Amino acid sequence: MATRRGFLAGMLASGFAPVPSWADAGSPAFLSAARKPDGDYILVGLDALGAERFRIPLPARGHAATAHPTRPEAVAFARRPGTFAMVMDCRNGDVLSRLDCPEGRHFYGHGIFDASGDLLFTTENDYDAGQGRIGLWDARNGYARIGEFASHGVGPHDVRLMPDGTLVVANGGIDTHPASGREKLNIPTMRPNLSYIDIDGQLIDHVEPDELLASIRHLTVRPDGLVGVGMQWQGELADAPSLTATHIRGQVLREIGRGAELAGYVGSIAFSGDGSQLAVTSPRAGVAQVFDSQTGSKIEQIRKEDVCGVAALNSGMLLTSGLGDVFDIGQTAQRIAAHDLSWDNHLVQVY
Repeated sequence: MATRRGFLAGMLASGFAPVPSWADAGSPAFLSAARKPDGDYILVGLDALGAERFRIPLPARGHAATAHPTRPEAVAFARRPGTFAMVMDCRNGDVLSRLDCPEGRHFYGHGIFDASGDLLFTTENDYDAGQGRIGLWDARNGYARIGEFASHGVGPHDVRLMPDGTLVVANGGIDTHPASGREKLNIPTMRPNLSYIDIDGQLIDHVEPDELLASIRHLTVRPDGLVGVGMQWQGELADAPSLTATHIRGQVLREIGRGAELAGYVGSIAFSGDGSQLAVTSPRAGVAQVFDSQTGSKIEQIRKEDVCGVAALNSGMLLTSGLGDVFDIGQTAQRIAAHDLSWDNHLVQVY
């Protein structure tokens, strides 16, 4: 009888070697950064029931991650303003590559692959010029950096892939510098915008919020191209405008909800799996709000301490909190799992 080693050697020789997939990493539905009780940081794969599929050590606090469309690889980004991102093999925790920002740049904690998985786009700051950049990395060639282009704004935080293969970027308008940590350097003159950019760096469209102290931070995209927008208020809380919006390219932002109810802070945003609902979270307010994505009317408000991560699940959504809980949004936010971990800001869907 042929041995397994001999069988695999034959497969390799014939060019039919099995290609690793997310099934080889336990078929996770989501990724999230987390802090362990001992203070160490990890990246965790979760299934649709909130059960852990894998955990991988991180060198420092993570913010968000992005999953390769086909290979069991995840890129975990340092919290802003970070200068590293780790490409990890989620089957065994091996570090496949470390992405280091060029001199004079720092990451903003987010990135996204193109539909093929060949290119990785990262949000970055040219902190001497005070201008946002989008970094390009070749995922076919060890994640070598192959270029960059303007984000067409200041402080690009989140970036998402549109259905037509272009990018939408949340330019928060806030300038930062590693020498000043997380200090916001330009609040009186900030100009946030939502920019649509082709993969050659050309600006297709952009729009600003009505209130320029509303920093555009987080994005979600529906398959038909509707963009959900989450913002963070940089003024007095009593003056907070709406901090949730939807947008269709070529139109104005449709702002919904009340920012004061969110303590002026949207931590994460996601459409439901069927696209009919839009959820935003605020760990500062301990609130998740769910809106009808077509009418903009508020459907429900869910109070959960330190809630922040949210992602699509089947027809609904899943929530995570800094207390280690995982909730399924249904008629009520039912806790479906509890972990001895502190989940970080974002729950990222695996393709």
